[in-house]
Amino acid sequence: MISRKEVEAAWGLIRPHVRRTPVLELESGSFGVAAPLALKLEALQVSGSFKGRGAFHKLLASTVPAAGIVAASGGNHGAAAAYAARALGHKAEIFVPTIAAPAKVARLQSYGAVVHQIGAVYAEARAASEKRAAETGALIAPAYEDPVVFAGAGSVALEFAEQATFDTLLVAVGGGGLIAGCAAAIGDRIKIVAVETEGTPTLHEALKAGKPVDVAISGIAADALGASRIGTPNFEIAQKLVRESVLVSDDAVRTTQRALWEALRLVAEPAGATGLAALISGAYRPAAGERVATLICGANTDPASVT
Repeated sequence: MISRKEVEAAWGLIRPHVRRTPVLELESGSFGVAAPLALKLEALQVSGSFKGRGAFHKLLASTVPAAGIVAASGGNHGAAAAYAARALGHKAEIFVPTIAAPAKVARLQSYGAVVHQIGAVYAEARAASEKRAAETGALIAPAYEDPVVFAGAGSVALEFAEQATFDTLLVAVGGGGLIAGCAAAIGDRIKIVAVETEGTPTLHEALKAGKPVDVAISGIAADALGASRIGTPNFEIAQKLVRESVLVSDDAVRTTQRALWEALRLVAEPAGATGLAALISGAYRPAAGERVATLICGANTDPASVT
């Protein structure tokens, strides 16, 4: 299990390669939330999501062979891995399921990666990527089930805690890399709340079962939050340090995407709006005086879908 120490070391390694994304602090009552609210605009990160942090850490902390890297992704991790590979001079092959958003596939291709669309869900794309890596000798850059990856992702929590004061951080969950990293970084002193859609309740079901379990995936955020099983090391951290887990509807996510555009002119993909959706919908209700924060963690979507 990684700790704050590993996250701090990862942050030091990746800092020259990633952006220090801005934080927007809003007064109580914003978006109908009865608490002061801090939003970290990680959608402005390199490659359009927080995933750039973990991808750079994986490549910088590893020996990358001449065959380059192979990654499987719903889209965001693939874009981050392709971006990092190009920046560091490596080849990249990215495997995505057929449900991957066209905007994400286009971004992958713009970074010079060879893109394979295989399988209906992430798990099938992952199996194909592992077979390809075995054939070529390429380095596998996991999307989430790797402490090296989520130590890099957790740097966003350290950065956020420097920029704003908050008691609670709401984190959208797919395979669990982001929440594992954030919990390892600040979960000993900040309340970490997991937020998933009703169609992607991977961590929620694992916490109920007491272990990772397979979950049927569907809905608006399936391309980004669509891991059908939480990563084992990720779950171990979440089970210890995540204080609460809530679910939101697809309608709540869509409403939040529109609210971000209408109020702030921010474009967020469904996964990127999921944390805030828990507050706007009332799935998570702050206590009196509680200072809350969340990440707008990705923007890789067609802007027309939210405007």
